[in-house]
Amino acid sequence: MGAAGTLDGVLRLPGNVYAEMVGHCLGGLPDEACGLLGGDRESGAVARCYPARNAAASAKLYEVDGRDYLRADRDAEARGQEIIGVFHSHTHTDAYPSPTDVARASDPASDPGWHYVIVSLRDTHPTVRSYRIHGDGVDEEAVVVGPG
Repeated sequence: MGAAGTLDGVLRLPGNVYAEMVGHCLGGLPDEACGLLGGDRESGAVARCYPARNAAASAKLYEVDGRDYLRADRDAEARGQEIIGVFHSHTHTDAYPSPTDVARASDPASDPGWHYVIVSLRDTHPTVRSYRIHGDGVDEEAVVVGPG
């Protein structure tokens, strides 16, 4: 077993989910955009992207809208899946968790098994990276984009 319960420390994104996630982040400019990922926790395989409103309406931080979270959670459960991660954009910085990102992920209310995906929009082409955050530790995992 790899990081935090996944089989090999890999986040698997179908091409259509990757495109929807990156498109949502680009559409959120100039603010950070965010959303949730539904799928299988054990394998790290994402099946669905749930774009959400950034309740913070900020270019420096994100907060998944509570109604959007509830809608995504119910939909994932109805499909026999669960929410396995969250994504958000960094509009002017690298795709690496900020101190605020780490603090939020380490909050007792956060799910320690989640994948934390960051889409950097700093450069011409978006950069997507995924992390497991536990306490003050930040471990990067591979992102594999496949058919779909």
